[in-house]
Formats: sequence, structure tokens, C-alpha cells
Amino acid sequence: MDDNESSTTEFIPHHADQQLAKPDEILPDTLQLIPLQGRPYFPVMVQPVVVDQDPWGQGIRTVAESAHKLVAMSYAPAHGNDIPRPDDISRVGCVARIHRLHESKGKLQFIAQGIKRFRIREWIRDTPPYVVKVDYFDPPAIEDESQLRAYAMSIINIIKELMTLNPLYNEELKQYLNYFTPNEPSPLTDFAAAITSADPAELQDILETLPLLERMEKVLLLISKELEVARLQAQITEQVQSEVSQQQKEFFLRQQLKVIQTELGISKDDREADADKFNERLAERVVPVHVQTRVDEEMQKLKVLDPASAEYGVTRNYLDWITSVPWGVMSTDQLDLVHARKILDRDHDGLDDVKERIIEFLAVGAYRGEMAGSILLLTGPPGVGKTSIGKSVANALGRKFYRFSLGGMRDQAEIKGHRRTYIGAMPGKLVQALKEVEVYNPVIMLDEIDKIGASYQGDPASALLEVLDPEQNSEFLDHYLDLRVDLSKVLFICTANQLDTIPGPLLDRMEVIRLAGYLTEEKIEIAKHHLWRRQLSRAGVPAGRLKISESALRKVINGYARESGVRALEKQLGRIVRKSVVQLLADPKVKISISGKNVEDYLGAPIFKKQHPHRGIGVINGLAWTAMGGTTLAVEASRIHDGSRGFKQTGQLGDVMRESAQIAYSYVASHLALLEAAPGFFDDAFIHLHVPEGATPKDGPSAGVTMATALLSLAKDKKLNRDIAMTGELTLTGRVLPVGGIREKVIAAKRAGVRELILPAENERDFNEIPAYIRKGITAHFAADYPEVARICFPARR
Repeated sequence: MDDNESSTTEFIPHHADQQLAKPDEILPDTLQLIPLQGRPYFPVMVQPVVVDQDPWGQGIRTVAESAHKLVAMSYAPAHGNDIPRPDDISRVGCVARIHRLHESKGKLQFIAQGIKRFRIREWIRDTPPYVVKVDYFDPPAIEDESQLRAYAMSIINIIKELMTLNPLYNEELKQYLNYFTPNEPSPLTDFAAAITSADPAELQDILETLPLLERMEKVLLLISKELEVARLQAQITEQVQSEVSQQQKEFFLRQQLKVIQTELGISKDDREADADKFNERLAERVVPVHVQTRVDEEMQKLKVLDPASAEYGVTRNYLDWITSVPWGVMSTDQLDLVHARKILDRDHDGLDDVKERIIEFLAVGAYRGEMAGSILLLTGPPGVGKTSIGKSVANALGRKFYRFSLGGMRDQAEIKGHRRTYIGAMPGKLVQALKEVEVYNPVIMLDEIDKIGASYQGDPASALLEVLDPEQNSEFLDHYLDLRVDLSKVLFICTANQLDTIPGPLLDRMEVIRLAGYLTEEKIEIAKHHLWRRQLSRAGVPAGRLKISESALRKVINGYARESGVRALEKQLGRIVRKSVVQLLADPKVKISISGKNVEDYLGAPIFKKQHPHRGIGVINGLAWTAMGGTTLAVEASRIHDGSRGFKQTGQLGDVMRESAQIAYSYVASHLALLEAAPGFFDDAFIHLHVPEGATPKDGPSAGVTMATALLSLAKDKKLNRDIAMTGELTLTGRVLPVGGIREKVIAAKRAGVRELILPAENERDFNEIPAYIRKGITAHFAADYPEVARICFPARR
């Protein structure tokens, strides 16, 4: 059965039909039964019922044509579209009289007048249409008339209040209520239950409750809940209407105020207000002629456009950007070299050579009386202070600072802007930077310039050629503004970890300043003056509650943070502070002191053990440069067998290093007599050359000398009698070629405890440029050809 009851409860007064039942008439005990799946039917209800033609049609017609016209109706919970089975049908239901039977589109509709409760005694027919024998309940006995009357009055009052709160209770229902009085509590109770929106199971429970007082208590609770819901609904409706009314009132008042102000000349329309705002911005700036011409053209267009049109929004946004650029607004440079030196020394420990280069750069501007736009490139390992030096330069000059990262940038529109025709078009980052800093001569840092990408959207590196060329950037063209912007007053500072990935034409436009890694002593000073204080400040710990000794800092640096920069060092100091804070919370009065003896209590076992330079036959220490700084690299050579001649290289070597190994092998094998080794050593020997660590890829043109020395040590069957490290490229004729990264390699050797180095002769100038405090204690040999290297490593016996 799809539907057996209308969705809204409609009550029809008794006088609506002439054949209404009388309460005391004799009712038959055998009836047709219709299961109701919507909600139970009560004796007082008079409302339309709709049932399916199949399978109930024939039975309903038979009842309608009978003399009594009575049908039994019981509630059955819905189970989809299935016809309820006898086991699903409630045993207590209501007998109703059928009026006005009507058939339409496979449905039967009739008005059912509820008469009396019944209980199913026996199933005569247990397949649709159902036929049952029923027993009727006697009218409930009146026990305490005064109490029943009180309940009845309460029910009537709640029903009347519900009628005022809920508009669904129409006027006809109010008239129907007049038929009930407190003197007839049973039909009144059924009527009150029937008009609620309660759960069908609750209504069935009331239908099955025969004692009148108990039934009235349940119904009173039910309609009380209904009243609370109605009150809440009325409150919500009132609140919503109040807010809507207030908004409408404010809207009308604003419109009226706007009209009044316009008539009096007090206010302006949107176009005039926008135009005045843009003109006010430009009044304080020195606008170039070509820019002013473009602004005037766009202003004229703005005045004739409808503010509601899309073109108006595009033009307004364009004028907003073009008037936000600080045309001609310059900050005054502080060209005091003493002040600049103080700023650099305050913000950074060490890096004396870098500071000197920056002071020289600033001195040129001080001598000229102005700082012309320049392009600096700070290159070095991560964590050595490239970005912070850029901020210090801006502070020293008294200029505004703006930084944005180029790492991963793949769209040239990020630099030069989008065309105005695109939806959501914006100027490039450089124009955005000028708008944000509000001056025409800021310091702009282009971070991670070595990590620019390229895609089908263009090559940002090529777009930067115009930006970073002092001969061109005075006429920089932003695609969105479509105007020439003078960037020659901007000081550009770029940063990079390595130069290999920077395009040559772009690198050629920048002045390179190299930042090598820090020595242990420099890291200690940085930790004491900057890193430790910063960690205490972040944790909110007073300096007197938590202290760290110099020996502890040295142990942290040597055992946990050996990288070139200081980021790992700062992380380890942060771990110490966090673990200390736990102790401070446990004992607020304790004062903690970190020394070299208890560092491991906070950081665990050291990551790096104290290493000594490798020595042995066929084992030579080389020096290598990486993006993380310099490092020492042991090269090992071993004779595997004498069965056949061969040469094998391992250690994840790149193509360049493999070629260097082949050249070293060929040179040493062909010059054994010159190098005072057994001439036929390699004739029948299979040689294995290995560069630990095997899991780390390695490549570069600076390991030839080291590999040749390892092979020579194997051929001579001699190991070095002292700690020596070396670097340099080797040719087939034995020349030692210069290499890069000398400063980083010297620092790595000093960090590893090696005090004697062999370097290419052409790198002597690079070595002498290293600060004296780094060169102190280092003995450097400069070799122009390999026999000189051999004489240094294996001196002749006297």
C-alpha cells in the first residue's frame, strides 16, 4: 500500500454529513481491516483516507455499499512498498464509518469517521483484503471527576495556545474544538493526541491506553512538548523577521540618505569618489609624464562607464594599481660606513671578508652621494646567513626590505605580470613589492635564484635578465601596467646555494659574494650572541634560569651539528631548551646549567664521532666541495689479484670523476719509473678504486690528484707518514689544474683536524684571499705538476 492517509490532518465537523454514527449504536464484530502506515487513527477523527485500488478496492466498495458502512483500521509500521502482513499490524485499532467514497487514478479516497476502539480477536482472512473478528472496549470508568476535569482544562488551554502559535491550525479546527468540553474527557484526550505531530509509536501507545487518567497524563505530556516546539518556532520566526525588517529599514534609509546628500551636493557617486581617491594618491608623488598620460586616459574612460559594468571594475583595478606604485617616492639612504659596520657586526659574527666586501660596496655609494641600483649575489651553503645579511644591508642603509622566493617559480608572469585582458590579472612581484614598501628604492631580495624552474608558461630566468641588468632595468616593462617602471634605484640582493644551475647570462649580470661555512670558534660566538638568546626568548625562559657553557656549545657543534651553516646547531639548542623547560615546570625554583658533561642527557649519544684522517697503503684524504659546504673524502685503492690487468671504480661516481680516475690510472701506470715505483706493478694487477660512502652520488673535476696519489701509494706499498689532504685535477701529461671552492675545502680540512694541504699552484691566490684566522696553523703546498705532489707525499730518504 503506497499511501493510506493524507499528509495533513483535516478535521471535519460532525454536521458535515447526515449519516454520522451514534456512540451507543450496536457495531458488528466481523469487519474488513485496512492497515494504516502513516499514523494511528483515533475515534474522534474525521478526515480523508486514501488507499490503493489493489488489493483494497473491492473490500472498501463492499463496505461502502453495506448498511453499517464500517471498516476496521489499525496502524502498521511502514516497510517500504510491501503490503503489511498480519504480524505487522497492531492489535488495537479504530472502527470508522466510510463516507463519500471516490475513485481516481488507481486510488480510492473516502472520509473516515472514527467511532470506537477495538481489539482483534481472530483473523478470518489473513490475506488482503483482510477480514477480522473484533472485540470492542467499554467506555472508561470515571473515577475522580474533579481530577479528570482539571486535566481536561489543561489540555484545552494548551490546545488553544497552540492554535495561536501555529498557523497550520485553521479556523475550522477551532470550531471543531468547541464540540469538546471538560465533561467529555475521553474524546477530548483522543482529539488532543490526534492533532500533535508525535511519533506514530507514541500515538499507538495512547490509543492502546484504556484507563482515562493514565491516557490523559500521556497526552498532556505530548501536547506540552508540542507547545514548546511551537514556542521555539515562533521565537525563531520572530527573530528572523526582525532581522530582515531591520536590514530592509537600513537599506531604505541609506538609499534615502544617498539621494538627499546627492541633491545637496554633500556626497559623490562611485565614479567621482574613485576618481578623487586616485587623484589624491598621485598628488603626493612625482609621476612621470608617460604615466600621467595613461592615468588621464583611464580616468576619462572611468567617467563614462557604468559602475555596474564589468569594464568599470577592470579599469578601476588598473587605476588602483597604477596609483599605488610609489612614483618618485625615495627613502633617504644612511651612507655612514661606521653605522653600517656596527649593524653588520651586531647582526653577524664572523664573515669578516663578506662584511668587508659589503662595506666596499657601500663606500662607493657614500663617495658618490647616492646608492645606485646594484645587483649582489650571495652564494653559499644553507644556514650561513645569506638572507639575514640582506636584511642587515637594508637596515644599514635605512631602506625598506622586501623578500620573495624564486624557488620553484615556473611562470614568467610572476616577474613581468599578466596581460590586462586575462581574468584575475595582476602585476608582477616587483610592482607588488614597490606597492607594499611604498618607496621607489627598496632593497629587494630574490631568494633561491638557483632553483628557478621553467615550463610552457615561460622561463622566469630569462625574464630576470631585464630586471637584473643595470643597463636595462631603468626601462622595465610590466605587462599588466603596460608602462615602463624604473628599477635602477632598487638594490637587488640574490641568494643561491650553488652557481651551476644559474644560467650564464643571468650570472654574468650579478656581483658574486661567496659565503663559506663557519669554523667551530665562529659557531660558538654565533651561538652565544644570537642562537641561544633566540631560543630562550621563544620559550620565554629568563637567561638566569637556564645557562649553557662554552664547552657544552663546543660539544654540540662537534658531535651534533657539523654542517657548514648553523641551522642544525639552532635546532639542537632548541631541543636542549625544550627539555629544560620540562624540568623548570616540574620544579619552578630550579636553575639549570648545561655543561659539556651533561649535554648527552639532553641530546642523546653524539651523531658524529671524533674522526681522525684516514691513513694506510692506498688510502689518501681528498677535499671536496658540495652545496652544503666543503668536506673531506677518503679515496681507497686496492690490488685484488694478479691474474689479469684491470681497473674498477665504485662509490657512485659521476662521469667526470670516472674520467678523472681513468686519467689518474693511465698517468701513474705510464710514469711509475719517474715516480720511483716498480715499473711493472700494474701489468698483471687488477686494481679496485673506491670512494666512500658508496650510497652518496659524487661528481666533480677535483679528485684527479687524490686518486693518482692513492694508486701511487699502492704501487710503492707505502702509506703517508703524516696527515695530508689534497685537491686538484690531473691531466694525462701530469699537469695539476686549478679547482674551485678552495675556502670551503680549507675550512673542511681544518674542521677535520688536517693541517697540511696540497693545492694546485694556480689556486695560491685563492688561498691567500682566505682570512688569516682561517689560514692560521695550515701548511699549504702548491704543486704545478704531479711529480711535485709525489715528492711532497713520499719524500726521498736521505
